[in-house]
Amino acid sequence: MKKLVTIIMLASIFVGNAQKKPKLVVGIVVDQMRYDYLLRFKDKFGSKGFNKLISEGTNFENGHFNYIPTYTAVGHSSVYTGTTPKNHGIIGNNWYDKDLKKSIYVVDDANYNTIGSTSKEGQKSPKRLVASTVSDQLKIAQNFKGKVVGVAIKDRSAILPVGHAADIAYWFDGGNQGKWVSSTFYAKQLPNWVSAYNQENKATLDAYLNAPWVTEKDILDYHESTLDNKHFEGTFKNEKAPVFPHDLPSLKEKNGNYSLLKTTPFGNTMTLDFAKEIIKKEELGKNKMYSDFLAVSLSSTDYIGHKYGPASKEIEDTYLRLNNDLDDFIKYLDRKVGDDNYVLFLTADHAVVQVPHFLTDNKLPGGYVNGKDLSGKLLEFTFKKYNSKHLIENFSNDQIFLNHDEIAKLDLSLEDVENSIIKEIINSPLVYKAVSAHTLQKTEFNNTPLSLLQEGYNQKYSGDILVTFTPSILKGSNASTGTSHGTGYNYDTHVPIIFYGANIAKGKAVKKPVVITQIAPTLSNLLQIQEPNMSSLDILTEVFSKEK
Repeated sequence: MKKLVTIIMLASIFVGNAQKKPKLVVGIVVDQMRYDYLLRFKDKFGSKGFNKLISEGTNFENGHFNYIPTYTAVGHSSVYTGTTPKNHGIIGNNWYDKDLKKSIYVVDDANYNTIGSTSKEGQKSPKRLVASTVSDQLKIAQNFKGKVVGVAIKDRSAILPVGHAADIAYWFDGGNQGKWVSSTFYAKQLPNWVSAYNQENKATLDAYLNAPWVTEKDILDYHESTLDNKHFEGTFKNEKAPVFPHDLPSLKEKNGNYSLLKTTPFGNTMTLDFAKEIIKKEELGKNKMYSDFLAVSLSSTDYIGHKYGPASKEIEDTYLRLNNDLDDFIKYLDRKVGDDNYVLFLTADHAVVQVPHFLTDNKLPGGYVNGKDLSGKLLEFTFKKYNSKHLIENFSNDQIFLNHDEIAKLDLSLEDVENSIIKEIINSPLVYKAVSAHTLQKTEFNNTPLSLLQEGYNQKYSGDILVTFTPSILKGSNASTGTSHGTGYNYDTHVPIIFYGANIAKGKAVKKPVVITQIAPTLSNLLQIQEPNMSSLDILTEVFSKEK
């Protein structure tokens, strides 16, 4: 009798867990979001948006990327595959292709065409992503039932998260188009409702462009940011100074018309508005038998961050507006899907360094390295040592690609050439570490930054020498404005990781170190499916209301 009772109890637990499987998973990746924005703007967020996710969800306060380079395409791929570039094959946004002998863009694919506009913006696919994503696994687990949709202003941020088996991914075609488009990789034509939405949405986009970008609140209350007019902030074409208000009506013609919206907070607003329409028209979360997946990336934070930097009034205003947009989006999910039917996670694809000029103005370390000068010095060195001008084939993304044919022709040892160049480049005052492909293949590193370089090194695609510079150093000159990312330092790796929704532990703050590649296996467990084929198996158990 006791055995029978035990069996019944276990069966009821299993059934209960099966019922907890979310009907919809929503992934939100905020492009270029530092974790400290959650702290810096906390008081201004109020009880809405970000603070709502934190107070009613599980917040991992010490979440980091675990590889170099921290770029957009790499970040999105790593979040959704649960592994690093050494496995999934995405080593940058652009990189030098050793076989083609040219630089390639991560999602370019001339085998496909645009659907939704007459431009070439749709000639894209996920073909270079060699690992499966969590949404690919969801499709397989459900016999390709349920819907998977990606959306972002950037094509790579829409395509890579939803992998190969998605129903469709949408991205924004700016210029004179002002439309959400896709690729024939997914379908022959846009759904009728999307075509209609593009036509109807033009009025909204025009309204954004025909009014100045002014601060959401009184700019005098923006105490969390520096003065509005700083010499290290970028400007739009035909704009005299980087100050509010930004006169969009007078700027749009010289700044790509609808493309101008990408570098305003309204780019995030229109992305979330379109995401809401996707949920409504595709009836996401409404299927009684199958789960759906919506991957949303908010790209405007990256465009704005690059131009103005983390300390700017523009970034503060952008995050205050995004906080309101997120709160509105959460309320929409509650109404349309039901707060007990979906799981939402929020993270970033990378963070960002303060503008080096901002740092040096405040007596902190920072600066610029001239990439062309450094390349030139290395070419001089190899010519002097080996009497060849062709040993270095390419130097990009902080990776040196050597000419293997030239090395063989000169009867040189590839490993010896790598080591001699490393000895030379390490003498540069701004170079912190350099490591060869041979070393990365033979030695297992446990400490940063070499361990991060190793996780970012792909034997098939990466260069022969990987370089990392000292902290807060960017490629550029003393005349440079704005900022960037890509390193393994904390300012680029520390990002939000927040889970929220059905059966997610509420109000839990997790302080232990976790890494971004733990997100995908955690989602797989929530969805009760096989994790992605190259994924980490390390689950964030703290998200479960009853820890597993």
